[in-house]
Amino acid sequence: MAESIIKQTNRTLLIEEINPEKLNLLTLVGDVRGLDSLSDDKIKEINEALLVRNFEEFLEKFDPTVYSFFNAATGKIVYSKEKPAGVPENMLSIVHLNAHNDFLKMLMTLVETKRSQGIINADFKFEKLTEMISPSKVMDDIKQVRKELQYTYAEYAKLEDGDPHKLDLGDKLNSMFEEASANYQNLMAMIPLAISDIKTRLLLGESKESESNDALTLGLLTMSSEGELTVIEAPKVEESALVVTDDNSNAGLIEALEDDYDALNSEGNSYVKQLVVRTFCPLNSSMQSQIDVKKEVDNYNTYLEFYKNAKDDFIKVVKPLVEKILGVWAFFEQYPKQVKGMKPSLLIANVKNEAMANSLNVPKLCAYLNTVNEKNDYGNTVWYAIVAGVSLDEKSKMNVTRERFKGNKDSIKTENVSVESLARIADALKDYGVQCFYSYETGDKTTFNSMAMTGVGFFDDRCASLSGKPYSEYLIPCVPNFTIIPKDKSGVKLESRMIVNENEAAELSKAKEDIMKLWIDGVYIGAAYVAAGFVASYQSPEYLKEYFKKDVDTDLPGVRFDIEAKNNSLKIHTTMSKEITGFTNSVKDDINKRGFGFVFSSENAVLDGENISHIMVYKARNLKLSGGSYEPIYKTQTANYIERILRHATGDFKAENIAKFFSNNPSSQKSIWLSKKTNINGILGSNDDITYEADETAGVCAIEISFGNAVKRVEVPLNRVAGE
Repeated sequence: MAESIIKQTNRTLLIEEINPEKLNLLTLVGDVRGLDSLSDDKIKEINEALLVRNFEEFLEKFDPTVYSFFNAATGKIVYSKEKPAGVPENMLSIVHLNAHNDFLKMLMTLVETKRSQGIINADFKFEKLTEMISPSKVMDDIKQVRKELQYTYAEYAKLEDGDPHKLDLGDKLNSMFEEASANYQNLMAMIPLAISDIKTRLLLGESKESESNDALTLGLLTMSSEGELTVIEAPKVEESALVVTDDNSNAGLIEALEDDYDALNSEGNSYVKQLVVRTFCPLNSSMQSQIDVKKEVDNYNTYLEFYKNAKDDFIKVVKPLVEKILGVWAFFEQYPKQVKGMKPSLLIANVKNEAMANSLNVPKLCAYLNTVNEKNDYGNTVWYAIVAGVSLDEKSKMNVTRERFKGNKDSIKTENVSVESLARIADALKDYGVQCFYSYETGDKTTFNSMAMTGVGFFDDRCASLSGKPYSEYLIPCVPNFTIIPKDKSGVKLESRMIVNENEAAELSKAKEDIMKLWIDGVYIGAAYVAAGFVASYQSPEYLKEYFKKDVDTDLPGVRFDIEAKNNSLKIHTTMSKEITGFTNSVKDDINKRGFGFVFSSENAVLDGENISHIMVYKARNLKLSGGSYEPIYKTQTANYIERILRHATGDFKAENIAKFFSNNPSSQKSIWLSKKTNINGILGSNDDITYEADETAGVCAIEISFGNAVKRVEVPLNRVAGE
């Protein structure tokens, strides 16, 4: 039966470059001249390299990376998303954008916190979370690692050699040292440690209560023989004796850290070595030598300035890549982890859309889609595509030459997808029944806030050149984009500069101009990622059952499910939290009148007495105009699904098999579908019907699917038996 023929209706192709050092679809497909399709082995190889089923697998397979090196001529760290040629490996630092990266971790924490609190952007305290990338917060994370390291080493030191438990702890210590040592050479990882280290040593006496920070002398409070309170200054000679008070495990840990640093750094630096030791094993004794306050304050301010500038440059380079990573994360976030069933999968082309749309490369994409979408085996069929970051200039053309030297303002714009390249790709995708979710460039012009003020007309105008074309039915404009950090709330307070006061002691400056701050300039997620992830999720009957409980056929996909019907959008919604209080009635009237695009809404809504604090879907339309409004996306997928089932069941459209398929026999495919009309994921809805008309002379069979009063017509070639 149909359900056993097509086991998935939600594989999605992401046309985007994640890591240029990894394989991509074009390289793997290779030369296709004279080829109609690719081999099974080739498809398997493509899946192994590019197919991911969850966010963790995505990070593992693609390892999004930024490279950095120090330019001595300018005294600055240079960041690059591509591995810079001509820079020796030992001078290159690699930043892996994974779950351990402070910037990415901060953004994901922000999304999750906002979701759990259900607070709109205007009320949310972004600064509480943006501070996660300040040196003091980086140090807080290290303190936890430090506790675990010290505890594990102390346990290890207690046990006898050969004890099996000691060997287990040895394994654990090895992996902890491995993680710590990754930062020995990474200056940007060491600088927050140096900043916190100097602050800790110089401001030892600082507390919230004490406003002044006088010179520090350690002493003991005691009673004199007359009974008065007296302070005895701690004698210097005791310094060497204090070493004894450090327990053996600390001394052992210090030695292990020093040995590890020396082993990995032949031309090491004694300051960095001591910094590593102090970071992971702070001491109250022999480590303390006389502090040159002025020199340390100068160091602190130099580090802080350097860290701020380097972090600024890093964020500028990394932000477009981070937005793509967050997009993939948001795609998978739409499907609940605990729900089994037809989970969405993502095939990552790892190629920019501009490159994919090149006339030399389109045939490679077509050869791949011809293999997976045009055979009677639908295990690897691609149903959706994602193209994010389309230029807001509707006349934008593909770049023939790359402009390499633009100023800051325009540098991010080189990432944008031209409308021309989107049209070329859509034209190729339509032939294989792939619906393309696309969204516009991120920034403050494409947010919920902006759309609440201007309405949907701004986007509708941008799509005008893509409507009324053969491929319009396969283009789904997704609006607005999602805001992770609004531009005006994206400041990150790092630390204040330090000064030496009249008592020759260090203190943090209270002057406003001495507060070091950097601006992230807003972080956003392209709406296409969320839309595709959401639609891919409700293809799964298990997902629908989770929310609707009854009237879900567990064997049928959600191809005919209409998110706009009844209260479906209240029952199932995205996992993204509300951003604004809602659209005005005039904006909603505008959206309804135009009936345009895949439109998300951030509204106050209640279902069964419970407030919905998530973003919902208001419209789910493509760019095909039909009867004065745009067509719902489910019609296209239902027609494709029916055509694929029909092709398989009739042996590539044999006339006598088509008659059986549509007969009134209770076991015919049509009868089975008609019997399931009451299910919310029935292939035919309660007012739907399906009929056919075979024209033997022309060798064509026309199938008409009635969605209520609207009819969708699909023509297939009749497969004539030899001798007819």
